[in-house]
Amino acid sequence: HEFMELRNPADFEHKIFVKDNAAWLLRQELRQVRPGEQIAIGTATDPYQPIERRLRITQSLLAVLAEQRGLQIGIVTKSTLIARDLRYLCEIARSNELTVCMTITTPDAALARLVEPRAPRPDLRFATVRRLREAGLRAGILNSPLLPGITDTGPALNRMAELARQSRACFLHANPLFLKPCSKETYLAFIREHFPELEPMYRTRYEHAAFVPRAYAERCRDLLRAACKKHGLGQRSQNQRNYDQFLTRDAGIPPALREQE
Repeated sequence: HEFMELRNPADFEHKIFVKDNAAWLLRQELRQVRPGEQIAIGTATDPYQPIERRLRITQSLLAVLAEQRGLQIGIVTKSTLIARDLRYLCEIARSNELTVCMTITTPDAALARLVEPRAPRPDLRFATVRRLREAGLRAGILNSPLLPGITDTGPALNRMAELARQSRACFLHANPLFLKPCSKETYLAFIREHFPELEPMYRTRYEHAAFVPRAYAERCRDLLRAACKKHGLGQRSQNQRNYDQFLTRDAGIPPALREQE
């Protein structure tokens, strides 16, 4: 919507743009894909928007990808609707590398209703991860974004890791919140309404930068590593970690730390 010069945040939920002939366009663009390139679905906005139930645009794209061989594909969503397309996902996984990432910001249903009021309940998303795993798919959980002062604590990450393990998730990953100009004031208005005591901290932390300070990012990473180790998550080779995280590897990580990694 920002590219369309629509600046009212409410427009994102009420003015819906649909890509006509999406499957045909994808077939043309796949001709330009080079070996080793990664295809990410769901990084700009969720591929399973409510309108997908009726228009089935994402499903048409998966049908095209199911015809391909040797691709590296990742999907990020917070919708349980992805289970509708299990048949296509399994077909894709037979001849390509497929990773499905389910975003679950918090396992707390009451908090989730505040943070993402129109997304499926967290327990339904955990159940969807388990269903994807039972179908033989590589699926994990993105505990993103980590919200400073709200979901970024050791106990919160430990609980997330515990539930991820119970859902048989292949991995658990998390990135701190980053606030670009187009979303900053919208999010701060949410903080002002529901967590007013945290507003001064947010104003200070994000006043001059979209990304969190390096020390904070390292603290979050340490807490995540400890939680994953405790519950047996994230025990993978370096190459697998890189692949699992390619969809969000730069999100919320300061450039200096990103280069160090």
